[in-house]
Amino acid sequence: MALFPNDGPLVELTGVAKTYGSGDAAVHALKDTDLAVYPGEVVGLLGPSGSGKTTLLNLVGCIVEPTRGRMALDGEAVFEDGRWLRPDLRALRLEKLGFIFQFHNLLPFLTAGENVAVVLDLAGASRTAAQARARELLDYLQVGHRFDAYPAKLSGGEAQRVAIARALANRPRIILADEPTAALDSERAGIVLDLLRTVAVEQRAAILVVSHDEKIFNRFDRMVMLRDGRVVEAEHTIA
Repeated sequence: MALFPNDGPLVELTGVAKTYGSGDAAVHALKDTDLAVYPGEVVGLLGPSGSGKTTLLNLVGCIVEPTRGRMALDGEAVFEDGRWLRPDLRALRLEKLGFIFQFHNLLPFLTAGENVAVVLDLAGASRTAAQARARELLDYLQVGHRFDAYPAKLSGGEAQRVAIARALANRPRIILADEPTAALDSERAGIVLDLLRTVAVEQRAAILVVSHDEKIFNRFDRMVMLRDGRVVEAEHTIA
């Protein structure tokens, strides 16, 4: 059951497909996929290697262009009839999307606070506003005391929390996470998923997580299974 029944989906794919190459060399990475992710949901995207998980995440992230289909993000159609409907995809990503990766990918020459603030700098925020937002997020994720620490001085769990703060900096309603707990032990992996769940509910965000990490499967609201480029199963895991 949707947490916010009056809200429409934040991610909506209809008949979306992606083919690389052509003719005999064509690889159909994703085939006629329908998917909807709603505010407040943390959805696991599962499947064997080569099943299309990363392709799907990159399509939603507006990094890879679909071959066909329709895609809407946060209620706005962004791809339809074989073309992007937004001329500036970089601006679209800054406005609507947050990304979390398996490795934190923090810039080593910036402090934790600066790593978060840089997203807002790119979006045109003032330095004062960017710094204030970075401190707010790091405090929220309980690593505010590491604001001035460089990544090399952070533990794995702290670095991943800073990476989550960076993903939240521009207040996106859609957060895409690619194996965010693969490098963490069970306790820290659970903490990260609990944080994402809190974010999903408090900010009415939709969170899509690619994962092979079985220790977090019970924390997903729903698991979407991919095989050979197709959605083969969708299962609710939390009542």
